[in-house]
Amino acid sequence: MSGNIELLSATLRRARQENRAALVGYLPAGFPSVEGGIRACTALLEGGCDIVEVGLPHSDPVLDGPVIQTADDIALRGGVRIADVIRTVGEAHAATGAPVLCMTYWNPVDRYGAERFAAELAAAGGAGCILPDLPVEESETWRKAAEQHGLATVFVVAPSSRDERLARITTVGSGFVYAASLMGVTGTRESVGQEARELVRRTRATTELPVCVGLGVSNAAQAAEVAAFADGVIVGSAFVKRLLAAEDDLEAGLAGVRALAGELAEGVQRPRG
Repeated sequence: MSGNIELLSATLRRARQENRAALVGYLPAGFPSVEGGIRACTALLEGGCDIVEVGLPHSDPVLDGPVIQTADDIALRGGVRIADVIRTVGEAHAATGAPVLCMTYWNPVDRYGAERFAAELAAAGGAGCILPDLPVEESETWRKAAEQHGLATVFVVAPSSRDERLARITTVGSGFVYAASLMGVTGTRESVGQEARELVRRTRATTELPVCVGLGVSNAAQAAEVAAFADGVIVGSAFVKRLLAAEDDLEAGLAGVRALAGELAEGVQRPRG
């Protein structure tokens, strides 16, 4: 099976045609267990997410805040492996038909082998990979493997990125651009802020790729705020919090993330007229 980059593009295009932003959910694989993580990712899509990012847990996640770090630690102590991450992508996609990406730091992919990782991710039905710490200048090996297997390569841009840097990143990226709404790490916040709107404006000046905003969105009101100017709204920590709050009650956790996905899906609808 080839990768699903076209499915990803079609999903983002359909959201725009429906006068809304796409809702992108994130959960790390292996949390609260491998099987539970598969069910949780599927629940996000069933609840209202258009796209899901499956995180590859990492022992030193520089972009992730304390909530996702806690989930990563649980997954790593549970023995999660790259094969489990790819399986999570594949089963969530197979259960829903929705585009599912992997979000990972570069080191695990490099050690595993870029070609091998891309081939296995594509064979599972993955739509692409988000690589927040891979410099564009060092990305050619990965991008060639991804392109060969029909996978999107999504890069992250930040408010600190200069215009020429944005152009460099968006020229070689594919699928969409991940715009970090503010400087710092992932986590829920009181306000998403004006920086995100300005970053989307500057990024759009360099590319026709959809621009999706993450870092800080946790409720329907914030989702609506971001949906007014972005092509997609990315939510991660808020979903992880629902699962953590349920502790050992997986069914309650799944109900929680499904309900939150529904609330956020309402939030990303843009007012008519």
